[in-house]
Amino acid sequence: MCQRYSIRLKFTETSLKLNPLTEITFFLTFGAKTMSNQWNSGIHDRKLKEEICEIGRRVYNKGFAAANDGNISIRVGENEVLCSPTMICKGFMKPDDICAVDLDGNQIAGTRKRTSEILLHLAIMKERPDVKAVVHCHPPHATAFAVAREPIPQCVLPEVEVFMGEVPMAPYETPGGQKFADTVVPFLKGGTNTIILTGHGTVTFGKSLEDAYWKTEILDAYCNILLLSKQLGRVTYFTENETRELLDLKKKLGFDDKEGIPQQKSFEPAPSYPGYLSKPSTQATPATNNGDSDQLIKAITDQVMSALGK
Repeated sequence: MCQRYSIRLKFTETSLKLNPLTEITFFLTFGAKTMSNQWNSGIHDRKLKEEICEIGRRVYNKGFAAANDGNISIRVGENEVLCSPTMICKGFMKPDDICAVDLDGNQIAGTRKRTSEILLHLAIMKERPDVKAVVHCHPPHATAFAVAREPIPQCVLPEVEVFMGEVPMAPYETPGGQKFADTVVPFLKGGTNTIILTGHGTVTFGKSLEDAYWKTEILDAYCNILLLSKQLGRVTYFTENETRELLDLKKKLGFDDKEGIPQQKSFEPAPSYPGYLSKPSTQATPATNNGDSDQLIKAITDQVMSALGK
């Protein structure tokens, strides 16, 4: 039996009551459009399924997920989430492979079984209503930090300070269960959008699939730069003033950092040198007397030869 919708539109002092056919047409046109704007078109949205596949191809082609690694999801309703299935290479997914779950993890659509790690995605979405999409994978440089259990240092690269900010490290837990999913919950307050999963990989999230994926790219590129810089010698940190300027820029761009000034957490601390307007150090290296040096070398040589019995 079809439900009748009664809609009353008020124009100043005149009220207009629509007939049933007009009321239903109005609802389908405007009511459904409003829901679509918030949640797209639900679990049957072919375009969103294709977007999940596209993000999967990027993840695979960048080397962020080998074989069947990683998983991708997007929220499409109050209680509906599209996600990648288990045991599938993210570089070769098709729209028909994508499945759907509710916020408790129960599968509600799709011919393939949902990934067990969807619980991680759902924990983030339930804690953070602003999050619409989640990408979990194993980008090699960032995962190296996860395996070494080395925190990601801050105050090094402008793009990271502005677009990413704090990168917490969730404790290790066997992947796949609710305990694993719950490891990230304490780190979700304060606007965090990127988390290192100790001994496992990374999870990034945002307002769209592309937004969530970009954070993975930024993080892995940053970790690669850190490792290369360490090989060259040291990582140099921004000064407090330089960091404050970046935080001001972040606010102007709409990426407010609620945690305040980031603190250095790993790698050796930045060296302290006089500013370029300051006078250089006046201490000079003592000059070496060539004559004294030659005499010292001769004395050492004589002692060595005597000890050898020559």
